[in-house]
Amino acid sequence: MPLTELIKQPRTLNESALDAELLLDLTLKHFYDGGVLDLQQLAERMALTGNIMEEMLLTLRKDARIEVLGANDNSAGLRYQLTGLGQAEAKNAYLRSGYIGRAPITIDHYRQLVEAQSVFDCTVSREQLVETFADVVIEDHLYDQLGPALHSGRAIMVYGAAGTGKTFICKHLARCLGGPVYLPYSIAVGREVIQFFDPLIHKPVYQVSEKAGYHFDTRTDQRLVLCERPVAISGGELTMDRLELRYDPVTRLNQAPIQLKANNGIYIVDDMGRQRMPPVELLNRWIVPMEEHQDYLTVGTGQHFPVPFDTVLVFSTNLHPLELADEAFLRRLGYKIHFTEITKQQFSRIWDDVCKERGVTTEDGVLECLFELYQQTRRPFLPCQPRDLIGIGLDMSAFQNNKGYLSQAHIRLAWNTYFIDI
Repeated sequence: MPLTELIKQPRTLNESALDAELLLDLTLKHFYDGGVLDLQQLAERMALTGNIMEEMLLTLRKDARIEVLGANDNSAGLRYQLTGLGQAEAKNAYLRSGYIGRAPITIDHYRQLVEAQSVFDCTVSREQLVETFADVVIEDHLYDQLGPALHSGRAIMVYGAAGTGKTFICKHLARCLGGPVYLPYSIAVGREVIQFFDPLIHKPVYQVSEKAGYHFDTRTDQRLVLCERPVAISGGELTMDRLELRYDPVTRLNQAPIQLKANNGIYIVDDMGRQRMPPVELLNRWIVPMEEHQDYLTVGTGQHFPVPFDTVLVFSTNLHPLELADEAFLRRLGYKIHFTEITKQQFSRIWDDVCKERGVTTEDGVLECLFELYQQTRRPFLPCQPRDLIGIGLDMSAFQNNKGYLSQAHIRLAWNTYFIDI
């Protein structure tokens, strides 16, 4: 089904394909939370059309769960509130599910939405990569590895010493995966609601009107939000339970796992090998999703269901890949890309870019002083070091009431603070 059809606002309950009892429960909870509401207020809360909400109100009135109040100056029409029976039913609805918000979309609708915006349908040229990383110092050969890796639909392993820019560059790859995507606030599996939208991962994109700033197209399904391609990152804190649906018995909410939130974007497993579980155990978790582009989850009722796995999966590690798994297993990952130290010239470019970005004034000979320290200690040049050393040096200059100025003395102090003697 084309995307234009999938993002249309449903006009009837049948078009929404949602379970009527689920919507009635959600309506009761909104009344319990909002008190007296008119039709327009209720429709806005649930992100559904007035036609659908009128059907819900009619059912609740027949069952004596709501009562009608007259209009007032602040309402657009008749107002409604819960009866005693309705309040009891709303409390029971809260016990079944703590979710209250916009109405969900069905899991079938979600699958079609992901497929229509698939990350694997995006084409990336070398020119796009070069443009994307125009403000980033990157080894030329990486373009010829990262580009095909994005096209492949296979997992990518990036490895190299800490500070070589692995995570930074992988995060920027999302810029190459096409325009923004429509994502749901929540998903319904039968009568179970899964909370999906995560402001830490999903960054809304607001369309701009020529006349009056931001606007929303009311013909678009208001249960969806237009976002940048997701970029999700897990580090050493990742545990196996974060990759499954999580139910909180206190809030009575189902929370989507991180890989589901990363659909249509990038999921970076950072610091691979530093997790609390053996690396092979974590890698084994991804075998089926990587090969079938499909994952399987289970809701609290025990219902097992498939979900799309439409994400560029990136494993980033400071370890050698053979320390994580054997060669036979690593072949299944597809692309292994090595990030190495940078040259003196590249270090200088990054240094100049950071100084310009932060408006730093430097004493003559500061960079030469720094290069002498590198030569004396035979330390490699890494992309993270210019920004880190400048930051520490500026902290010291600010402490000495000379904010924004970097001297040779500051950079020597920064060096001694930043590096640990071997």
